[in-house]
Amino acid sequence: MSDSIREKITAVLKLSHDLGREERGLAMLGEGNTSCRLDAETFLVKASGTSLANLEENQLVRCRFEALLPLLAAAAMTDEEVAQALLASRVDPTAPKPSVEAVFHAYLLSLPGIEVVGHTHPIAVNQILCAGDGPSRRFAEERRFPDEIVCCGAKSVLVPYVDPGTVLAQRIREETERFVQAENRPPRVILLQNHGFIACGATTGSVLAATLMAEKTARIFVGAAMMNGPTALTPQNVARIDTRPDEHYRQRMLKL
Repeated sequence: MSDSIREKITAVLKLSHDLGREERGLAMLGEGNTSCRLDAETFLVKASGTSLANLEENQLVRCRFEALLPLLAAAAMTDEEVAQALLASRVDPTAPKPSVEAVFHAYLLSLPGIEVVGHTHPIAVNQILCAGDGPSRRFAEERRFPDEIVCCGAKSVLVPYVDPGTVLAQRIREETERFVQAENRPPRVILLQNHGFIACGATTGSVLAATLMAEKTARIFVGAAMMNGPTALTPQNVARIDTRPDEHYRQRMLKL
């Protein structure tokens, strides 16, 4: 095993444990999954039925992009067909079954600049995403304070609820492509209504930062809703923070 791959394994395990810390309320029991690109052909993803909090190296499954990306264009598949496709994607046929969400991980890791993906079910974020279209869309499209922009980007992708698995991966691709066309860059955050949260980035640090900042933002949003309601920054305010050289410098220093 090369030093580069060993470093990536170590980093994604640490990210998984950080996201799975029970006191943070980001993922409980077997919730959530993580992944990282290894090379042009393969990536690692959390095995199905494992826990982020205590994920071990043998519970990371090396999968082939070429085996999973075609599912993004597949017609309706049965649960058994999806399970067989996931098993067939493994580089090592004795490895555990990859997470059912491996297809959207494969897609996101194929986008430029995205090397790591973390999917969680944060409590405060899901309070908003389970509150209907109005709050969900405001949370995705508005920004409330500068560090939210620095860590989570100027906007997020919002995906309406669909069945987890291949159907969800297809809808994530559809909404993400719409976002990229409008914003000319991949998203840092994808919000899944009545489901959870996805952070994408070049490093494990950027994924963890986006997840923690989004949960902080959600707590502020919910708290403000109990008073006069959340007040968003103006589009001009957001654009200013998003393009400030000193904020870009801070992102580089924090490896965001």
